[in-house]
Amino acid sequence: MFTAQDVKELRERTGCGMMDCKKALTESNGDMEKAIEFLREKGLATAAKKSGRIASEGIVVSYMTEDKKVACLLEVNSETDFVAKNDEFLTFVNNIAKIVAEKNPADVDALKALEYANGETIGDAFTALIAKIGENMNIRRFARVEGNPCSYIHGGGRIGVLVEAEAALDTDEKYEAARDVAMQVAAINPLYLSEATVPAEDVEKEKNIIIAQIKEDPKNANKPDNIIEKMVGGKINKFFEQNCLLQQEFVKNGDFKVEKYLESKGVKLVNFIRFEKGEGLEKKNENFADEVAGMMK
Repeated sequence: MFTAQDVKELRERTGCGMMDCKKALTESNGDMEKAIEFLREKGLATAAKKSGRIASEGIVVSYMTEDKKVACLLEVNSETDFVAKNDEFLTFVNNIAKIVAEKNPADVDALKALEYANGETIGDAFTALIAKIGENMNIRRFARVEGNPCSYIHGGGRIGVLVEAEAALDTDEKYEAARDVAMQVAAINPLYLSEATVPAEDVEKEKNIIIAQIKEDPKNANKPDNIIEKMVGGKINKFFEQNCLLQQEFVKNGDFKVEKYLESKGVKLVNFIRFEKGEGLEKKNENFADEVAGMMK
C-alpha cells in the first residue's frame, strides 16, 4: 500500500513524526496528498510546500538578454556537488541557458535538438560531456519569460527565481524593487502570486481542513456557527497572507505588504517562477528509509 520511502517523504514534507506519518498513509491508502490533509486536519502539520526537500546535486542558472526583455531559468542535475562546480560543466550550462533565451525551444527535447556548436546538437554535446566527466547528468527543466523580467540566483545556484512585471523595469529603483521581491520568493517559497490567483478548489480544500482542525479542538465544541464562520474566515485570510506573495509581509520592511511595497516603487508583478535545485528528486546513500523500514516491521 505504501513504502518506507513514502513515510520518509511525508515526514520531510510535513515535519511530522514517523509514526504519525505511517498512520496518515494507512488512513489515506497510501495517497500522499490525502495523507498531508489528514495530518493537517489533526493539527499535526502546517501547509506543505509544493515539493519535497532538495535531494540531488546540480545547479540552477539564469540568463537575461542585453535588452532585459527575455530571461530564463535552467536546471541541470549532476550526481555530485563536485561536478556542479566543474568549470566545463558550468560553461556548458550557462551556454545552453543563453540558447534557451534566444531560441525559445518548446521543451527539453526540443532544446537538445538545437545546435550547440560546429553543427553538433546540444544533446550530442551533453552526451560527450557526460562521457568526459564520467558522471550521469540531466538537463531537467527550464522556464522562459518574455516581457519585463527580473532574475535572482541564490546560494550559488541552489535556488533561481524569475519575476515578471506588467510594465518595463526602466529605472534602477524599479529593477531593485523587483529583485528584492525575487529574493523574497527564494526565501519564503510562496505557493501563489496573489489571493486572486488561488484556485477555488484550493480555497475550498483549505476551508475543509480548517473546519476539521476547529472540530478537533474540544474548546470549540459549544461555539455557535457564526463564531465558527468567523474563525474560518480569519484562518483563510491567514492562509492567504502566508502563501500568496503579494499578500505576504515584505521581509525587508515589515511595515509593508509586498504588493504595497511594489506600488510605492511603481511596479506591478504579474508572475513569478521558482526553481530549487533537485526538488522532488531522490538523493543516493539515504539511510533514513532503512530506519523507517525497521519501524514498520
